Amino acid sequence: MSRSEHTLLQRADAAWNDWRWQLRHAMTGCHTGLLTFGVPEDIRAQVNLRYPVVISPYAFSLLDPANPRDPLNLQALPSAQELLAEPGTAEDPFGEQCDAACCHGLKRRFPDRVLVMAHDRCAMACRHCTRKNLLRGTDVVRTPAQLAAAVEWVRTHPEVREVLISGGDPLLLSDRRVAALVKAFADLPQIDAVRIGTRVPVTLPMRVTPELAVALGKSRKVWVNTQFNHVREITAEAAAACARLVDSGIPVSNQSVLLKGVNDSTDALFELCTGLQRIRVRPYYVFLCDPVSGIAHFRVPLAKARRMERELAVRLGGLALPRFVMDLPGADRKVPVNENFRSCSVPCQPR
Repeated sequence: MSRSEHTLLQRADAAWNDWRWQLRHAMTGCHTGLLTFGVPEDIRAQVNLRYPVVISPYAFSLLDPANPRDPLNLQALPSAQELLAEPGTAEDPFGEQCDAACCHGLKRRFPDRVLVMAHDRCAMACRHCTRKNLLRGTDVVRTPAQLAAAVEWVRTHPEVREVLISGGDPLLLSDRRVAALVKAFADLPQIDAVRIGTRVPVTLPMRVTPELAVALGKSRKVWVNTQFNHVREITAEAAAACARLVDSGIPVSNQSVLLKGVNDSTDALFELCTGLQRIRVRPYYVFLCDPVSGIAHFRVPLAKARRMERELAVRLGGLALPRFVMDLPGADRKVPVNENFRSCSVPCQPR
């Protein structure tokens, strides 16, 4: 039986569409030998030890077993380059581990918004993840007491008007726990928006059930930011997941990461952005890679990003045109790539 035939059988199985089944059967480091592309076993083991490999069966089914440079393979599979020394990077360039300004599980970089760490796991361990050095052992809001303390902290800081629930992926929590998180912050009169940062529409779209979408839409304050990086990730399942959110009154935006070998051409981003517009997901940001240890091999030169932004603007109308930005240590905002910005503590991009 070919692998494609096996995948079709999997998709026909009712268990395939159960997101909990998908998590229970996630591929981990010891199983990804199916797609080695000549990487020695000892190197794969070293990478997995430092940056554990996790891939949902759904995400694994999208990979190309014949092509080591496939854009989806590059995002999902371990590479020896993750272990290379990388000048100008750090494990925690934004100081999230050192943030003592908030209570347990809260991070604050900007005056009017806070980040709530709601989970330390994802459906797929993306090889370009900005928190790939931080998730294991990070503070996470897990208990009712921790949630109550976080809500009280926000309540006593009335300048905070947005709460971003992230992780890890918060939508891997149960419907009840996700709804409780959202409601706790949405009930504060000062809060205008509760943003959920999630990649499950891309890597585990069956998680976005009709019941979850309705529960998230009840407050009318929820916004969802997701991350499609390549047009091939826009499958029928992913489109249906996004439709369930949008039809429940939830705005959905996309924050791509500009990744070498994945989407670092104007044509690739044009196809991605137009594909997103067709499924009613607004292309919002294209981020340059953060200066994080383990992802330097994905970084795209700033000059190329600037050129791509100009070329894309010629081909796309405003609704489908994302902003190209950098998230820089020491900056007080997202910095457009067409600006010169020098006051960051870590050299951030090759020039």
